[in-house]
Amino acid sequence: MSNALRLSEKWFRRGLWLVAFLFAWFLTGLGSTIVGDLPKVEQQRSLNDFMDASRAPALRQTIQDAGQADDEARAALDQAQLKLQVARADNQAARETFSNWLATRRATAQGEHDDELVRRTRELDALRQVEREAQTAVQQQQQAGLDARQRLERAQAELGQLERQAREAYERARRAQELRVFGYRLALTLPLLLVAGWLFKRHRKGASWPFVWGFIFFALFAFFVELVPYLPSYGGYVRYIVGIVLTVIGGRYAIQALQRYLERQQQAEAQPDNQRRRQLDYDLAQARLTKNVCPGCERAVDLKDGKTDFCPHCGLCLFDRCGHCQTRKSAFARYCFSCGTAADARD
Repeated sequence: MSNALRLSEKWFRRGLWLVAFLFAWFLTGLGSTIVGDLPKVEQQRSLNDFMDASRAPALRQTIQDAGQADDEARAALDQAQLKLQVARADNQAARETFSNWLATRRATAQGEHDDELVRRTRELDALRQVEREAQTAVQQQQQAGLDARQRLERAQAELGQLERQAREAYERARRAQELRVFGYRLALTLPLLLVAGWLFKRHRKGASWPFVWGFIFFALFAFFVELVPYLPSYGGYVRYIVGIVLTVIGGRYAIQALQRYLERQQQAEAQPDNQRRRQLDYDLAQARLTKNVCPGCERAVDLKDGKTDFCPHCGLCLFDRCGHCQTRKSAFARYCFSCGTAADARD
């Protein structure tokens, strides 16, 4: 048995589901933008906002100046050490030359070179003085670098102390701000979920069902997916608690709906056959017969043997005879498929 829905009706239904998904997609994009921009309603605060406004900038400037002074002292120290090496080399070479000259003078016993001896001695003294000055310059740069590093370490230690004192207040403020922003997001998404539940209960089968289902998809996505990246450490409790509550509510609704359905089925099965078939929707009955299911009690029935005319579970007439050509046909068919005679299958 073919599907009871018309071909155009199938495509219309598919198009309406496409409308539902497109509506949900655009709503989700809008909701994602709004949820992502919600933190902008709060002023973003940093650790510096909780530090001593008068002391912290001075310490940072001291750290910067001390670091620059240390760099300059290191560069000057490199130059001074190079000059010291040159002065030592010059002094050492001059002493070796003087020692050689003095040894030659003693060997030749030439006493007329006393003036030369005095001149060379003075030159050595001058070179030694240059070396001492170079050594002094090295020591000065070492001292300057040491002083700069000590100032830097003291300022860094004091600034670290200020940061540790401010961090506790900053963490409290950050957690409070995080809680407020999460509250904004929850206040936005939770009502959407409640509205979606109300729409599902009241309007899911109405004429505007594509927009209803689109909004339901959007609300579910916004709460259970969009909210997840912004959940604080305790936010997971909210999501799971809401999920549990919705599951309990949905479960109770499903249980009550099942009980009402079973009661209706029992009442319907107690009615006469003609009345039961008159109350069944034509398209629904055809769809169930296509699936080898009784339209009345919805139990499985073997309809392929060509002999089953009544449901063995509830006794509902499924097949009868055409009043014109006596061809066996569906009791829910409006026309005989053999002769085309109109058949009032509900009488």
